[in-house]
Amino acid sequence: MKPSDEQSVAESEPRIGAAIPASTRNAQLRKVALSSLLGTIIEYYDFLLYSTMAALVFGRLFFPSSNPALSTIAAFGTLAAGYVARPVGGLVFGHFGDRLGRKSMLVVTMVMMGGASFLIGVLPTYATVGVVAPILLVVVRVVQGVAVGGEWGGAALMVVEHSDARRRGLWTGIMQLGSPIGFLLSTLAVMLVSLLPDSGLYSWGWRVPFLVSALLLMLGLYVRMSVVESPVFREAAASAPAPKAPVLQLLRRPRPLVLACAAGIGPFALTALINSQIIAYATDIGYDSSTVMRALVCTSVISMVFIPSFSALSDRIGRRAVSLSGAVIAVLFALPLYALINTGSAVLLTVGMMFAQLLQSLMYAPLAPMLAEMFGTGVRYTGVSLGYQLASLIGAGFTPLIASTLVTAAGGSSLPLSAIIAVTAVITIIAIWRIAETRGRDLTTDSGTTAPKRGGKSRLLTRQVR
Repeated sequence: MKPSDEQSVAESEPRIGAAIPASTRNAQLRKVALSSLLGTIIEYYDFLLYSTMAALVFGRLFFPSSNPALSTIAAFGTLAAGYVARPVGGLVFGHFGDRLGRKSMLVVTMVMMGGASFLIGVLPTYATVGVVAPILLVVVRVVQGVAVGGEWGGAALMVVEHSDARRRGLWTGIMQLGSPIGFLLSTLAVMLVSLLPDSGLYSWGWRVPFLVSALLLMLGLYVRMSVVESPVFREAAASAPAPKAPVLQLLRRPRPLVLACAAGIGPFALTALINSQIIAYATDIGYDSSTVMRALVCTSVISMVFIPSFSALSDRIGRRAVSLSGAVIAVLFALPLYALINTGSAVLLTVGMMFAQLLQSLMYAPLAPMLAEMFGTGVRYTGVSLGYQLASLIGAGFTPLIASTLVTAAGGSSLPLSAIIAVTAVITIIAIWRIAETRGRDLTTDSGTTAPKRGGKSRLLTRQVR
C-alpha cells in the first residue's frame, strides 16, 4: 500500500485505541447490521430466485428435452454449478479479507452478486442461440457463486466483530433476516410473473425478477460504502502482520474447519428440499404451483420470526443447545413431513413445510456467531467462509439434483427425501456435539478459539508473528 493510501485509510477510520462514544459505536453497529442485512437479502434473493426459476422455467428455456424430468434435472445441475463455485469464492475473498480487511471484499462481492443476477435477466435462451445459452447460464451462475462464497462470511464477521460478546446472536440474527426476506421477495416476484400467460412468462416475464435485482444492488452499495472497517480486524492488523496464507494455517489444524462445515450440512439440506426441490416434487404429485408458492410464502414468515428469535436465544442458552434441538427433531420429523405433503391437502402441505422451516431456523440461526467464534482473527474470514460454503455445497448444492434423480429412480416415492433429511441432520448432530460452546468468547484477546475436543483444552489459531 502506498503512503498516500495509508493516510487516506487512516483519515477515514477511527484511530486504534481511540475512545469512541457509545452512541457512535451503536450507530456504526446499526449501519453494519443494515449493510449485512441488505447483502444477505441480495444473496438469497438471487439464489432462491434462480432455484425457483430452475424448477419452473429454466428446463424448458435452456435445456429443452422430450422428457420434462430430464430438463428439470439439467436445470438443477446449473444450480449445483453455482454451489461448486462458492467454496472457491470463500477461499479467494477469505484470503484477501483476512489480509486486507473485511469491508473492501464485501463491496466487491455485492457488485458481483447483483451484476450476475442482472446478466441472467438478459441472457438469450436455447431457442435463440442453441447450446451457447446453457453455457452462458452456467458461466454467469459460477460468477454469482464465487461472489456469494465471499459474502455471507464477511457480512457475518462485520456484525460479530462490531458487536459486544453478549449480543452477537441478536445482531447476527438481524443480518440473517436477509435469508427469509430475500426468499419472500423472490417468491413474490415469481408469483407475480406466474400470473402471466405462458407466452408472456416464457418470452419475457421470467426476466423481470432478475433485472429488478439492480435496484437492490444500488441500495445495498449505498449503505455498504458508508460502513467502517471491523475494529477487531484493525486492532489485530496494527499489532501483528497478517498470515501470508490463512488457508494453510487452517489446513494444518483442519478439525474446526471440518466441524464448521458439518454443522451446516443439516440446515442447508433441509433448505434445499423445502425451498427448492419441493416445487418440482409437489407439482409432480398433483399440487398446483400457485399452492406451493403460497406455502413457501408462509415458510418465509416463519423464518422471519424465528431466525432472529433463535439467534438471540443462543446468547442466553448457548449456540449448541439451539442447533442440537433443531437437528434432533428434524430426524424425527423426516418421515411425517412427507406423509403430510403426500396427502394432497394444501393445508397439510403448508403445515408440514412451516414446521420443517421452523426446524431449519433452529439449526441455522446460531451458525453465524458460532462459526465466527471458532476461528482467530487472522484466519476468521477464510475459516468461516470455507466452512459455511462447503456446508452449502455438500448440504444444498447437489441436493435438488440428487433428490430429483432418486425420486425418479424410486418411482416417485418420497422415502429418498426423508432419508436425506434424516442423514444430514445426524451429521449436524455429531458435529455440534463435538464443538465446545463458543458463546461469549473474547475475539480480541482470545484471537478466536478453535473447536476443542469436549473436555479438552482449546487450541488457538492466532496471527503469525514474524
